[in-house]
Order: sequence, then structure tokens, then C-alpha cells
Amino acid sequence: MNKHFAESELIINGDGSIFHLHVKPEQLADKVILVGDPGRVALVASHFDTKECEVESREFKTVTGTYKGKRITVTSTGIGCDNIDIVMNEIDALANIDFNTRMEKEHTRQLEIVRIGTCGGLQTYTPEGTFICSVKSVGFDGLLNFYQGRNAVCDLAMERALLNHLGWSGNMCAPAPYVIDADSELVERIAGDDMVRGVTVACGGFFGPQGRQLRIPLADPNQNEKIENFEYNGLKITNFEMESSALAGLSRLMGHKATTVCMVIANRRAGKANTGYKNQIDDLITLVLERI
Repeated sequence: MNKHFAESELIINGDGSIFHLHVKPEQLADKVILVGDPGRVALVASHFDTKECEVESREFKTVTGTYKGKRITVTSTGIGCDNIDIVMNEIDALANIDFNTRMEKEHTRQLEIVRIGTCGGLQTYTPEGTFICSVKSVGFDGLLNFYQGRNAVCDLAMERALLNHLGWSGNMCAPAPYVIDADSELVERIAGDDMVRGVTVACGGFFGPQGRQLRIPLADPNQNEKIENFEYNGLKITNFEMESSALAGLSRLMGHKATTVCMVIANRRAGKANTGYKNQIDDLITLVLERI
């Protein structure tokens, strides 16, 4: 029997749109691009041949249109896995819940979701300007631990190996990491032969969780060195960002296909950063639009 969702659990606005995004079910395409910065929505949409809707609410801005015959929705999420939790649950509701009856639809709709973002490179072969497609994501945020079934979709052996390597115990850098695979077919299509296929750590913050120390000392001063040196079945951790693990994990639990692609704007090993990256990220946007 299909599940019914109470008003308190699925909040629908008076105009029939979902609570935070303010998007209506008919406005969501099957192909979805997520970006952190609301300003980047306009950059993605500037490539569209047609636009059918433009909606804005808080940090969430959405445009649906077409690119070379493909119907695509681009939505901004803001920063962090907590915002990914909002966006993923709401776009899944738009796709798979009947807003009139508040019942789960009998036939589920699978979305293809690609996040385009920026990141910090952690290896010598990921200098500024590198495009990285996340084959695996490591969640330092703990979000997926609140959902039933997380063990069934995570790489538990890699989780244990990483935690042992880091040597974290007690409340040091808690919660424990989780590891999730991106959709393999989508990675093949999006990464092509011109992106690094990497392992991405999604952190719960920009400073301490990514090993940046300003005025407050770090709980584990050797965190980044350990992460850079970790290797599992030939895989090394390539980059830091703040959303990929929640996207990959929730998509897997919901039955959607997802991956994250990022442009490196700072290399932590080299201690270098490029703040003038905005023109180059348009090249990454074009690649994703062509391949999604």
C-alpha cells in the first residue's frame, strides 16, 4: 500500500509548490543540475535555448528550460549537506508524490542529477583548474546516518579502513565518515576522458572540517596529511567540498542517478588558490550540459 504523507511532513504551499523550493511538480525536468551559488543558476540557464519557468525562494533559485532538445532543471542549493537534504527530499517529492492525494505514486520516476561545484584539490595531480568527477564520496557530515538503509548503500569496508587510518576515536572529528558510490553509468557519461575520476570528501564546514586553522586550533592537526596519504584499492582521496556525499547517498536511497563534478580552485598541498575561476567554470557547465 502506498504511503500517505501528512501536512506536517510534506509541506505544500498555497499555490501548489513545494515548501522551500517553491517549485511545482510540473516544473521539474528529469535531468537536474544542482549548483551551490544562486548566481550560477543564471550562468547555466544562459546556455538554454528556451526557458519555461524561473522561481526564487531564499537561497533556492530554479530555472527549467531546454538545451539542444533536452529538458533540464537547474537549481541552487546553497552551501552544505544540510541544504542538499532539503533539495533532494523536495525534488524527489515533486517527482514521486501526488500533491493532490498526498500519496506516493505507484510508478516512481528516476531523475539524473549532476552537481556542478568548486573544490579544493588534495593531490599533486589535481592542481587549480582540474575537473574532478566524484566516483566515490566520503561524508564527514553524518547526514546519511539518519536514514534507514544507509549500510546497504555504503562501502562499509572502505569506511572502516579510512577510520582506522585516521585514528579518530571518541568524539574526535565525530561523526564517523560514510562512503557512497556515485552512479557508475552517469560517471562514465559525464567524466568522459577529460576529467579526473576521484574520491571526494564532503565536509561539514569550510574551515576546521577541511583542516583550515585560523584562530582556533584543530582537534586533529594532521588530518589533511592523513587524508592525502590514504589509499584504498588503488583509490586516493582527490578533493574536498561540502555536498557530494549527501547527494550521492540520498540519490541512491531514493533510486535516482547522481554524481558531482567540481573544478579545483585551490590546491591544499601546494598552498595555492585561484579566486578568478568564474570564467573557467563555464567550460565545465558546457561539458555537463552536453553530456547529461
